[in-house]
Amino acid sequence: MPDSVSFDRRLLLQGAAAGAVMMSQGGAAWAAPAGDIKAIRKAVETGHDEAVKRIQDWIANPSIAAENYRNKEGANYMMGLVKDAGFQYAEVIPTDGHPGVFATMDNGAKKWMGIYFMYDVKQFDPSEWSSPPLEGRLIDKEGFGKVIMGRGAVNQKGPEGSFLAALHAFKASGKKLPVNIVLVAEGEEEIASPHFHQLVTHPHVMPALSKCVGVIIPSASQERTGSVTIELGAKGAVELQLISDGATWGRGPAKDLHSSEKARVDSPAWHLVEALATLVTPDGNTPAVDGWFEKVRPLTARQKELIAQYAAATSEQEVMAAYGVKHWIDDLDYKSSIERLVSQPTINIQGLVGGYTGQGGKTILPHRAEAKIDLRLVPDMTKEDSVAKLKAYLAKKGFGDIDVNVSGGYGPTEIDETSSLVKAQLATFKAAGIPTTLYPRSAGSWPGVVFTGEPLKIPASGFGLGYGQGAHAPDEFFVVESSNPKVAGLDGSTMGYVDFLYQIAAMK
Repeated sequence: MPDSVSFDRRLLLQGAAAGAVMMSQGGAAWAAPAGDIKAIRKAVETGHDEAVKRIQDWIANPSIAAENYRNKEGANYMMGLVKDAGFQYAEVIPTDGHPGVFATMDNGAKKWMGIYFMYDVKQFDPSEWSSPPLEGRLIDKEGFGKVIMGRGAVNQKGPEGSFLAALHAFKASGKKLPVNIVLVAEGEEEIASPHFHQLVTHPHVMPALSKCVGVIIPSASQERTGSVTIELGAKGAVELQLISDGATWGRGPAKDLHSSEKARVDSPAWHLVEALATLVTPDGNTPAVDGWFEKVRPLTARQKELIAQYAAATSEQEVMAAYGVKHWIDDLDYKSSIERLVSQPTINIQGLVGGYTGQGGKTILPHRAEAKIDLRLVPDMTKEDSVAKLKAYLAKKGFGDIDVNVSGGYGPTEIDETSSLVKAQLATFKAAGIPTTLYPRSAGSWPGVVFTGEPLKIPASGFGLGYGQGAHAPDEFFVVESSNPKVAGLDGSTMGYVDFLYQIAAMK
């Protein structure tokens, strides 16, 4: 069997001799007939090579929203994937930006489950990769096993491919899914989903999603120890650019000048640097914008308890080594650093662009400079309020000429730990013998608030077994045949979705 993790020795994937497994978590009964599970598992194993190739082919067909590259092609490719997986209805939904995809699969079940996909990926520089980023090569990686390496391998085409493999296994085995499926896929996640709400509120899409008990984004959620963390939310994100231009400012040059003119001509680049310095405290670590924290909801006692449990269960040394850091802000202890990570909104400089950045010098006075910024938001902050406060603060400080170009964003996401979606995850992991931790909020972001907020107000979170590294970075990979007995490969990840869907069907 390609997946070296022996999941079929576990109760979860075996079924039971009597034909059903009763779960105590949340009062749920996981009533998948043992014969069905056996047939689906066989189909997963038989379809392993096909599932690997499906992910590889998808990696070879990128759509990059940040570069406006192959957006229509990406949506059409996504359409082909969902049709091939057995969805009876699928359509490309236009937005004011890049198109999305909407699909439904009615299996005659009592419950509907929502699935969120993204089909776009981050940019890449092939010179930084040890393997061509669009080939999706299978590589033996020490300590992990056989992996697919390529842009989008773990973020998110590997996990999404695992979910599609589960649907193919149901179809190949002749077994009906225990739930009906609504799938929405966007092509702008990597630019902060500026038009995703248009897809969700489309008159074809909203009524279908409103029937769903919840929404998941497929994820490779395991740590190298095999454990899983269920995140009860995620920070919001806003991407924007701050642009200082001589023509707009009314000072400085309208075009690049010889740098000797700095003696008498204002610099838009220094003007931008001054503006940026006002946004945070002198150490750069805390936003200084007026009213920035007035809507920030403090951590609850329960959230602090979960953070303490997480800190005790993880290694500070391993985290620091993975990040390449030796100190947390203000030399905080590990638990305090996690509390800050979960609770603090941020204003971050992603990059600074202006003037000449090539080899050697050019002795110019640039007429324009740009800072690429992201804001991370926590409950009860909103994108609209935060951007308004940023603009007002810049104007107050004398930088009203700085252009604030918001390219995308959304607010934070929350899910209650007592929701059926979380209970089904806990039951699935418990049955598989996987150590599981609840975590208050991911510091990363995804547009789950479009589901959890008005008007839908349905629970949404990540879910999935498996492992990968390198999202947004060179040599991104997703494990397909795990050499670690505690971590799922592709087949184990696929079976995890099978069992989760049965758990959803059984939840009260």
